[in-house]
Amino acid sequence: MKNLTLFLFIIFVSSLSAQSYFIPKSSERSIVNRGGSTSITASIPFQGYDEEEAFFGQGEYEIFLDVVDGILDNPIIVLDGFDPGDSRDITGLYNRLEFGGENLADVVREEGYDIVILNAPVYSTGGVQIDGGADFIQRNAFVLIELIEFLNQQKEGDEELVVLGPSMGGLIAQYALSYMEQNDMEHQTRLFISFDSPHRGANIPVSLQYLINFLAREFGDETAVAVVENVLNSAAAKEMLVDHYLGHLADGSDTDQDPDKLLPGGAPDFRDAFQSELDALGFPQNVRNVAMINGSGNGTSTGTSGMQVVSTELDLGGSITADVTLRFTPPASQTNEVTFFEGFLIGVPLIDFSADSESSSETDGVDAAPGGTSMISSALGDGQGNQVIIDFIEALDQDLFCFIPTISALAIENEPNWYASPDIGGIHNSPFVNFYIPDSNEDHVTVTEESAAFALEEILETTLGQADLKVPKIVLAQNPIRGPIELQLGQVAGPNVNIRILDLSGKLLMNKTILANPGMVRIPHGLNSGMYLLEVNDGRTVKTIKLMVR
Repeated sequence: MKNLTLFLFIIFVSSLSAQSYFIPKSSERSIVNRGGSTSITASIPFQGYDEEEAFFGQGEYEIFLDVVDGILDNPIIVLDGFDPGDSRDITGLYNRLEFGGENLADVVREEGYDIVILNAPVYSTGGVQIDGGADFIQRNAFVLIELIEFLNQQKEGDEELVVLGPSMGGLIAQYALSYMEQNDMEHQTRLFISFDSPHRGANIPVSLQYLINFLAREFGDETAVAVVENVLNSAAAKEMLVDHYLGHLADGSDTDQDPDKLLPGGAPDFRDAFQSELDALGFPQNVRNVAMINGSGNGTSTGTSGMQVVSTELDLGGSITADVTLRFTPPASQTNEVTFFEGFLIGVPLIDFSADSESSSETDGVDAAPGGTSMISSALGDGQGNQVIIDFIEALDQDLFCFIPTISALAIENEPNWYASPDIGGIHNSPFVNFYIPDSNEDHVTVTEESAAFALEEILETTLGQADLKVPKIVLAQNPIRGPIELQLGQVAGPNVNIRILDLSGKLLMNKTILANPGMVRIPHGLNSGMYLLEVNDGRTVKTIKLMVR
């Protein structure tokens, strides 16, 4: 049994604790002009849903001054995401902004902006140890509020802040900025960039959750159980996951499934409570809210609903074998067995477990939906020389799964179908006024040349000539507009650019193709005053902008 316990602990539990499961690994290259990290404690306490008292959150930050004047006068705050155990330090947070041989943080520092990284460490307060990277999103938001107020006091000049929230960091930023506005606190922030953040929830295949939990509980390994409790059952995971195994258990059981609870459901007393609280706050109103996401905008799925993820027999040594089968959640209105495990000793059954899943009539299961993706193999370190793990990875039929659905990353509230192609501005209204949406699904919080260009256009509030990046450049010169639409074109993918204008109901008002000659293009329109959607397609990406006509 020891071999079986050890194998399953390494395979499944380590997959949750590895940082690469949620955030792609970044390089460890050195960073110029570093200072040092400083601790910060929130002034506002927070009491979690299952806590008996309130605690003051803590964080650590480091300021990377610009390389132009070296003065703190134009701060951009970059936040941490889900990081149980604080496995990703400030260096890792900075370097995850790399793209195409460059780094977004380096580029903006060369333009006179200061980067401020806020990390969520493990800390003790009031005699209790708190894992900041997996803690309540609200408590982390109060730490961000403390940092915002500190920076506004310390900075020189009157430039407003920019906040970049990758992954869970986007929820922290949304909560903090909205809370400040609703409580008459000055945030002095002009721009919020949400980066593939789960505004409507995140996903880890429930099939994997069932298996991880069952094996940890069944074999009673204290370390395995601790990891399940500290990661999968952490406050942040229970607040974010739209389908959590705890929402399906029979009363009084840690592992057994209630056959009447097969539809997707979040962790009881956490998921719905958090989403309701976040929805009540809404998005900040005195900030420009934009989003760059990693999920496809045209409905491209990540696999197929109900598909087999893996079905294999593993030789664990010592005459012990295990049959493991995992599947994605099923198509709409269907039920399937998502988890099956059976262990044998010399062919004699030792232990078995299975769990089913049902999808609603409104949508196929979320596992295969369009969205920022995560990979099982990368979470397992490609085997790390362990032959059993290598055999498991080689047996995978499906490595990718949807981690942050496109619908969630765009904060679309009224679309129950995870597979819908977002019609921004129509019935699928998004709170973001500008977006970068790729055509194909990308690894979660991966910065590409295209998304970097989008972020830089928003941060610099100008054309990208300053940044000298060889990336597609499409900039709306003025918004709102009073005359012709003026587009500044730089490098684009094809010889032509297609321009479409739609009203907020989705009705097409203009469809025009122009030559992609670099420079300013003026487009007469004849539109009445109001809000419209401007779509610019260069043959590789589609940029959608909310256009205001005065």
